[in-house]
Amino acid sequence: MSKAALRGALGPASTGAISKTQMPFELDRGIAHRAAIGVIVLATDNTIEHEFRQILRLDGVAFYETRIRNAAQINRETLAEMEKGMAAAADIIMPGAHLDVIGYGCTSGTVVIGEDKVFARIREARPGVACTTPITAAIAGLNALGARRIALLTPYVEEVNQMLRRFIEERGIKVPVMGSFNHENDHEVARISPASIERAVRELAREPGVEAVFVSCTSLRVAALVEKLEAELGIAVTSSNHAMAWHSLRLAGYADPVAGFGRLFRI
Repeated sequence: MSKAALRGALGPASTGAISKTQMPFELDRGIAHRAAIGVIVLATDNTIEHEFRQILRLDGVAFYETRIRNAAQINRETLAEMEKGMAAAADIIMPGAHLDVIGYGCTSGTVVIGEDKVFARIREARPGVACTTPITAAIAGLNALGARRIALLTPYVEEVNQMLRRFIEERGIKVPVMGSFNHENDHEVARISPASIERAVRELAREPGVEAVFVSCTSLRVAALVEKLEAELGIAVTSSNHAMAWHSLRLAGYADPVAGFGRLFRI
């Protein structure tokens, strides 16, 4: 190839490239200008991010997640182990950036470890941040709905079920009815079909005096079912992910109603 042909093949760069540095720009408020939400997700969780994406499709709202190591077998001992890694997990969600709230995505883990300890571990890494968990959010949501007697549906083994029931009742909400899939493997819990969950919710909601249904566990797929079930049953329905998404928004100062996700999101 001749020198002239080579220069043609190389294009404009061969005749003197233009480099414009320090181009002018403006900063806007970013994608999270109304709510910046951090979520600590269990290593085995298949569902929480999927449901948060469904619910938090809101202008000015963003959530950022990290994972915390946990065992797939859900029992008291494996749940308690997660406390050790909580501060480190909180520390790597958008380091140096402002977060309005951080949620720890484990209902049963919060009951075993304790809300105060969960919040303390998160605030070791992010001092002063607002905190929530699925059970914290569920209690707040049920109180906002005025529900004093609920049906509780879980996938957990009996020891964890009874701890959760006591936790709720100690906070002034009666649990006269409870049902469980009684399954310990978190990966398989995430595959319990929505149809199975609907059948279980309907059965529990038929019991006398039930004012709302709470479906516990971030692995269960419930958020997309809430509007339909509430219309059919005539009572409020919420779940771990559903309640924590709502509570995260409210703690962050986002007070607008969100269509399509039932009574709680209209409060």
